[in-house]
Amino acid sequence: MKFKLRPWKISDLDNLVKYANNWNIAKNMTDQFPFPYSEKDGKAFIEMATKDDPVHIFAIDIDGQAVGGIGIHPQNDIHRKNAELGYWLAEPFWGQGIISNAIKLIVDFAFETYAISRVFARPYGTNIASQKVLEKNHFVLEGKFDQVLIKDNLLLDELVYAIRRENWKPLV
Repeated sequence: MKFKLRPWKISDLDNLVKYANNWNIAKNMTDQFPFPYSEKDGKAFIEMATKDDPVHIFAIDIDGQAVGGIGIHPQNDIHRKNAELGYWLAEPFWGQGIISNAIKLIVDFAFETYAISRVFARPYGTNIASQKVLEKNHFVLEGKFDQVLIKDNLLLDELVYAIRRENWKPLV
């Protein structure tokens, strides 16, 4: 399915709230991604996502609708050669290769834009789909931390996947 990555805009608010207000998405996100997801949450997110230059948090757009988000989060201080990858997609669009292709685009953006050597992601041990999509994109499992996260009163494993600049092959 065709999609594009673009900056968020306030006119995305209705679609953001519609698609983000889903426990099947929120259960795999940090608590900063609330459930239920309100209009107030959406406004705060869009404001945050559009404040940096360059913009590094993008809407996943299908036919003019924001149906998910993906971002690269450069780290600072002693972690400044790293950037964290985060993403989500509206449930009706799962299983269509969208996130896999969006990851390729955002990793290219990360290595072309920032002086980093590594992009990492931290899926929960229970999020098998996310693990598979990262592996498909040549991310390597670097670590597993047993029962260090708490989500919905459950202790979960945290996995750390990464791709390093020397293993990155930009899209042609």
